[in-house]
Amino acid sequence: QFGADGDVVDIALHSVTIQNWDKTKSIIPTNKLIDSAFKNWRGMSESGGRRIKRSLFIDMNSITLCNNEMLDKFKKFQLISDYIKNKEHEVNEYNNSHNIDTSEIINGRRLTNIGTFRAYIEAYLRNNNNIHKDMTFLVRQLDPTERGLPIQIYVFSNDIDWIRYEGIQSNIFDHLLAILPEFGLKIFQNPTGQDFFNLKD
Repeated sequence: QFGADGDVVDIALHSVTIQNWDKTKSIIPTNKLIDSAFKNWRGMSESGGRRIKRSLFIDMNSITLCNNEMLDKFKKFQLISDYIKNKEHEVNEYNNSHNIDTSEIINGRRLTNIGTFRAYIEAYLRNNNNIHKDMTFLVRQLDPTERGLPIQIYVFSNDIDWIRYEGIQSNIFDHLLAILPEFGLKIFQNPTGQDFFNLKD
């Protein structure tokens, strides 16, 4: 609440000096640190991992059941090729054992493009050498909102340096945003001026 966010560089009898990340300094009365809450970054530094917690908001109009053409395409994606084959076998076995009429796509069990994309994210992150393998690793679907369906990534990088951490995080989301259309999915974003211009045409 004092606008301080950085490293403690001096502790005196009556004040504590903090050098903020932007290289400014905040001087806080010592007694304020006793009766106020503050965040200590040391745990993060000593753990060897820095949290990545960010969501991709998926346009729910683009979510669909997978047809055979989509599954054949997904089998060519090296990271999830085995996953697709195993899931396809599991689904077919279930549908056959329950005598389900699969001529209609809504009958029985089917893979979805959103679920397959989630599996791809997990495989991609597990094969990323910058992700800490011994800390929380979670790719999950949150409650739908007016901004779309959030797919949240909650993992830790194995590099705590701020600049390199930002690079790791950016590279991950650069890739995921670029390959999203390969799964027949669209990212949600509010209409822009170009959208309204196209609507006029």
